Order: sequence, then C-alpha cells, then structure tokens
Amino acid sequence: MLNKILHPAESLILSKIPESIRQRAQNIRLVAFDVDGVLTDGSLFYNEAGEQLKRFNALDGHGLKMLKQSGIKVVLITGRSGPIVTRRAADLGIALVYQDARDKAQLITTIANDTNLQLDQIAYIGDDIIDLQAMQKVGLAVSVPHAPAYIQQAAHWVTTVQGGYGAARELADVILASQGLLGPFLQGSLLVRGVAIQ
Repeated sequence: MLNKILHPAESLILSKIPESIRQRAQNIRLVAFDVDGVLTDGSLFYNEAGEQLKRFNALDGHGLKMLKQSGIKVVLITGRSGPIVTRRAADLGIALVYQDARDKAQLITTIANDTNLQLDQIAYIGDDIIDLQAMQKVGLAVSVPHAPAYIQQAAHWVTTVQGGYGAARELADVILASQGLLGPFLQGSLLVRGVAIQ
C-alpha cells in the first residue's frame, strides 16, 4: 500500500474492495475500455435516417478524465466502428481509440509494447466474448454485472454498477483510490506524481 494517509473517500471506496484487487489496481498505468456494454448499456438506437445513436454517461466521462489527469493512460477499444465513438473520444481528449478491433488480445499486446508497459500494468474492462482473451492477458481484468456468467468468471473483479450507468467511473475510482490519487480531486488541488495539474 502507498505510504500515505488515505482521504476518507478513498478509504470508503476501498473498504468494499478485496485486498487482492486493491493490490492489482495499485500497479495500473493504462486502462482499456470496451465501449458497447461498458461505456454504454449496450443498446443501439437508430433514427429514421438509419443513423446509429448511443447513450453515454457523464460520470463515466469524468472518471476517464480523472484517470488521464492522474497520468494513467486511457484507451477505447471497440469491435464496432463509427463516428459516435470518435466524437466521444474527442470530447474526452482520448487519443488512443481502436475501432473495428476483432483481435483485442493481440491489440492489448501491441498497446503494451507501444506504451512501454508490462501487461500487468494494464487494466481491461469488457462484457462479452470478444473481450475474453484480452481480459485473460492483463493485470486487472474487470467486467460488469450484466455480462454473461462466463465473462464475469474470467474477471478479477465485477463492478457493482451496470455498464453505461457508472461502471467505468466505479473502476476509475477504485484505481485512483488504490494509488492515493483520488483525494487531490476532492481537496480541490491536484499534485500527481510530483507534477501540479491545473
């Protein structure tokens, strides 16, 4: 555990998290998020023109921003493709976006190599078969409550909140709290890894 006194909110978050998950979360330097079913509830909407619509959660978005501001890389990986994900990533300032990704396990290995990280420094959150092999490679594999049982079983941890309703934020909070990085956001100033963030 980090040699510092935890903020009360960090202590509250971590009181509900198994020690083995806290230890894995302390090592994370990059979080890869599936999109459909994780950043959304998995629903696909089409308007009369046939354009696809998706619903995102503002709490999730802020969690991804906090990870980035804390020096933790954020990646979006989706098996689908389209301008909606590109737009959402741009809104959040996320540069690492991979769409139409069919082999997510190989992609995770490539991302680790490109970012000079070990696989145990990467967290991956997914909800379906296409995510399974990537989940089996990383240091912290996470799923959501509505995922099939065999996907949940492959995860180190399953969020308590559904995808699209704050699951990504819950994961972000656990990682940040485990590293003692959530407290500065709550105190109104942020000093991360010795660097002041405005």
